[in-house]
Amino acid sequence: MTEILEIDSDGIEQVSLKQYAEKAYLDYSMYVILDRALPHVGDGLKPVQRRIVYAMSELGLKATAKFKKSARTVGDVIGKFHPHGDSAAYEAMVLMAQDFSYRYPLVDGQGNWGSPDDPKSFAAMRYTESRLTAYADVLLSELAQGTVDWVPNFDGTMEEPSVLPAQVPNVLLNGTTGIAVGMATDVPPHNLREVVAAAVRLLEAPKSSVAELCEHVLAPDFPTEAEIITPREDIVAMYETGRGGLRMRAVWEREGSDIVVTALPYQVSGSRVLEQIAQQMQARKLPMVADLRDESDHENPTRLVIVPRSNRIDGEALMSHLFASTDLERTYRVNLNMIGIDGRPGVKGLDRILREWLGFRTETVRRRLEHRLARVLKRIHILEGYLVAFLNIDEVIHIIRTEDKPKPALMERFGLTDAQAEAVLELKLRNLAKLEEIAIRGEQDELSQERDELEKILGSAARLKTLIKKELLAVAEQYGDPRRSPLVQREEARAFSELEMVGADPITVVMSEKGWIRAAKGHDIDPGSLSYKSGDSFKMAARGRSNQPLVILDSTGRAYTLASHNLPSARGQGEPVTGRINPPSGASFEGMMMGAQEQLFLLASDAGYGFVAKLGDLQSKNRAGKAAISLPRGARVMAPAPVDAVQGAWVAAATTEGRLLVFPLDDLPQLARGKGNKIIGIPPARVQSRDEFVVALQVITERDSLVIYAGKRHIKLKFSELEHYRGERGRRGNKLPRGFQKVDAMTRDD
Repeated sequence: MTEILEIDSDGIEQVSLKQYAEKAYLDYSMYVILDRALPHVGDGLKPVQRRIVYAMSELGLKATAKFKKSARTVGDVIGKFHPHGDSAAYEAMVLMAQDFSYRYPLVDGQGNWGSPDDPKSFAAMRYTESRLTAYADVLLSELAQGTVDWVPNFDGTMEEPSVLPAQVPNVLLNGTTGIAVGMATDVPPHNLREVVAAAVRLLEAPKSSVAELCEHVLAPDFPTEAEIITPREDIVAMYETGRGGLRMRAVWEREGSDIVVTALPYQVSGSRVLEQIAQQMQARKLPMVADLRDESDHENPTRLVIVPRSNRIDGEALMSHLFASTDLERTYRVNLNMIGIDGRPGVKGLDRILREWLGFRTETVRRRLEHRLARVLKRIHILEGYLVAFLNIDEVIHIIRTEDKPKPALMERFGLTDAQAEAVLELKLRNLAKLEEIAIRGEQDELSQERDELEKILGSAARLKTLIKKELLAVAEQYGDPRRSPLVQREEARAFSELEMVGADPITVVMSEKGWIRAAKGHDIDPGSLSYKSGDSFKMAARGRSNQPLVILDSTGRAYTLASHNLPSARGQGEPVTGRINPPSGASFEGMMMGAQEQLFLLASDAGYGFVAKLGDLQSKNRAGKAAISLPRGARVMAPAPVDAVQGAWVAAATTEGRLLVFPLDDLPQLARGKGNKIIGIPPARVQSRDEFVVALQVITERDSLVIYAGKRHIKLKFSELEHYRGERGRRGNKLPRGFQKVDAMTRDD
């Protein structure tokens, strides 16, 4: 963007507000991205972290030093390198000291540095003391060896390193999170041994793919023993793209009937988990849990005890619900966004991160060797001057004593360089002893060997690569440890449905003629004896359990599903069922069904057509229900008949003309919806004119008797007495005895 500046008569530069605001925001954005929020691929640190570690090293706070007040370190950081708030700097320092936040902590803290339950509960910096950990030496040990560039601090009074010469890919080991302008980073921590093994693999085989590198880097490795349950293929895809997600699940075991959680996902608070479970218990959404205890202590940092109500509670199912509904299972975003070697931010795959870091490490080692070689050559040069002086010691002393300016005289007489002559003049008298010449020659030989070795390494890419590999393996051997976060394949967590939370108590659902519904506990209730509103009366009832849904069938053939556990109590007069479902205008309710999902019912129309349906197929979450029975013209829906057993079951159908037909239930199809097959033959015209239609249906077995009601009379027929009425499905059937040709109803008696 080209700025257009105007200079007024007073010599004041003017720029448009749009240009000024745009430039100011872009400058701020680049500052936040490059100098605050994102880590550098070289040392894996944000600027504030780098400045804290460097300031502590300048204070001499090595791992072997005495602890020093954290306020002293923070003061140096914000006074010399990082002109921001002291609380922000201290929080960054605390994070690097928490072994539950950092996989390989850089700060060794003494005092209260927070806890996994509340990472922000650390004491003020005037109370805590700190020093660097031994691992921090991996970032600092080569700092004074010419390995990195130095830049002026914020006020130009001193210099600070632009990046630390890390000996391992720390950007992956400790990970980081940050939010910049328009981008964010979420790098999870990893295991040192695994990352070093992958880096060595890439050194030996530069064309290795991400899948091959993932043979070494199995997954991120958090400072917790919770399980990583993300599928392997998803982890490889995450490393290929630099983006993805990761799921961690708590580790638990059974101790008797109790469930004990022994490890929580990364950055999950045990007290928060107990609070989430307790909230479900208070809301009566977890009736199978009787008690909770937090038994965590120094020996067992995580020990959460969940006490089920009985030994019969399925622990696997309960924990699956808790994984789905609490922080016992957590998903972490992965976004491998960092500042590369070129100084530009970008999301990088695992192979690119390691390649860039190896490029950084190669350049760092080369600069270290060149720096050392320069010092060796300089020392050898000085030693050569010393030897000349020792071989001519008397003449050298004479020149120094007699010449006004001995330095030029020495340079001219012995051919010494300026540096050699200066070194000779600075020799102390004690170093003129005879034995010193032997020591100089010995040092010269050692340095000559070191020079030759350094020149060999610098002149050979293979030797340089071998040195880098050797140093990587040495660091892994010294600071590496086994993986903490195991990789485990687990099934998807599933929360209990509302019905699963409800006890399986026996209930009777009652509906009145005007469509008022209610539920009574138990199966021994007499629905007819209940109180009904004026002008209303009992119509039908269904028996089942409180964790089973209720399916209602209306006169148009549609089926509706209601949860039975929250129906109004039978102590009152109930509520209109239309408040819970939306049937078509003018529809009435003709049947109710309850039972298991596999329970079968015979559905039919009074035109003589029907089929067998599974209760689960009739259920719908829609308030408007779903179509179940297709009605022939002029036909009406009949009350559904339960089917207790398909094998050996028979269908008995009676018409208004007193005809009865009995045939095997197997002759009817099992459908999810439809018209069904013909049960008993009735001419369609007679159905449409309502001259004849099916008045009663029953499903019976050979052990049952069939009771037929006609007015005030009834007759009980054993199955053996129904031989006269058996026939093929769809036939007209035979006439019942005189007096029973106006059938009102049929029941079975077992």
